[in-house]
Amino acid sequence: MEHATIQVTVPKAMQEYFSDEYAQDSGDVLKRNALLLYPYVHNNVISHGRAAEILGIRKLDLIELYDDMGFPYFDMDISDIMQDIRTFRSLKKEMA
Repeated sequence: MEHATIQVTVPKAMQEYFSDEYAQDSGDVLKRNALLLYPYVHNNVISHGRAAEILGIRKLDLIELYDDMGFPYFDMDISDIMQDIRTFRSLKKEMA
């Protein structure tokens, strides 16, 4: 995988966490990079698939990684789910 170097402005106390010396293994680096991409995924700037491609992993592995970190793939609340169920039942009646 080809790499690029970027500059990131962070509070001075965070500097040590952005060095490669911090990473205990490649899993730590992957998590860090996935976390850096997460705001773009969450705001629909890029898809989970594109983020996974950038990280060099499968989409399902990225979804699982985010889930392990507490970021669900589906972010619907119960009212959204109930509305979808009502819509489904309404459409089902129309089809019958």
